[in-house]
This record gives sequence, C-alpha cells and structure tokens, in this order.
Amino acid sequence: MGRMRMLRMGFLLTLSPASSDPPAVTWASVISLCLYRMEGKAKYILPTETIYVGEMKDGVFHGEGTLYFPSGSQYDAVWENGLAIKGTYTFADGLHYDEKNWHYCDGYDRRFYTEILNGLKPAGMAQLTNMDPPRKIPKGYYDCGDGFYNPVTRVIKDYRNRFLRNADDDEHEWITRTCRKG
Repeated sequence: MGRMRMLRMGFLLTLSPASSDPPAVTWASVISLCLYRMEGKAKYILPTETIYVGEMKDGVFHGEGTLYFPSGSQYDAVWENGLAIKGTYTFADGLHYDEKNWHYCDGYDRRFYTEILNGLKPAGMAQLTNMDPPRKIPKGYYDCGDGFYNPVTRVIKDYRNRFLRNADDDEHEWITRTCRKG
C-alpha cells in the first residue's frame, strides 16, 4: 500500500476497505483543513464512476496506470505529473485506437467493428450501429454513443439514466445532424 503525506488544504482522504488490493480511495468533505495526497499504488474512484488503478505521486497520476470507464472502455498509459505521456485506448468491444494508423469508419471503410470481426449482413439487413440489434432510443432523444441526448434540455445521460454532461452549441449541432433519433 502506498504512503500518504498531509498538506494544509481542506479535504480528507479515506481508504475503503483495507482488504481491497490496491485499496479504494475516496474523497470526503472538508474536515480539519487537511489534504492527504496519494502516493504509490492506488485505486481511485472518480465521481463519474471512472476508476484509476495505478501509480500516483503527490496526489496525481504518475507512472503506469489504467483508467477504466463505465462504458467498459479503458485507457492504459504512462503518466508524468498527472499528464499522459503515452497510452493506448481500447473500446469496450475490443477495438484499439491507433492515432497514426486509424482506419475505422474513415470514409473509405464505413463498416462497424462488429462487421469487421463478423462480416457483413446480407443485402437489405443493414446494421445501423456497432451494437446489433441497436439500442432502443426514447422518443425525441438522440443516441450520441455514450448515452441519450435530450435536445430540449441539452442534457446527455448515460444508458442507465445518470447525468453525463450538458451539450454546448457545437455538440448539440453535431448530435442533431449526425446521430440516430428515437
């Protein structure tokens, strides 16, 4: 288990349960104006339910570590003072993102990853999304890839109806122009 240093800031770090390896870390509210900064190996659960497992130094990602996203995707990286120096992103379906040789849905080959793996369907049975059969979209909403978008409230919620973000004007325009509507 990593060590922690106390600094005068305004939060309290709590470990939960001691039996987890590495221990899970959560932030508590302001108590006695102290901040414990994580050092060493840690499991850090962010408010978005994204989980970081890896090395930390002075309270930031530092060394090798992985971000596990609620969607099932993950980002494996080498971190330096909180910044990713190099890394690989893997989508939930196993597709690896390659910044230099990215040919997935590039205009020349418009197949979904599941079609690349499993082949195309017969004529007249087009696949509309990478998920087959596609997710049912609530009436008036859009499926924007990581959740459903309500164009009236401009709120995006994940597929389990938890708030993700508010769409700005650019994202609103892109979603309403590009994504499937229910």
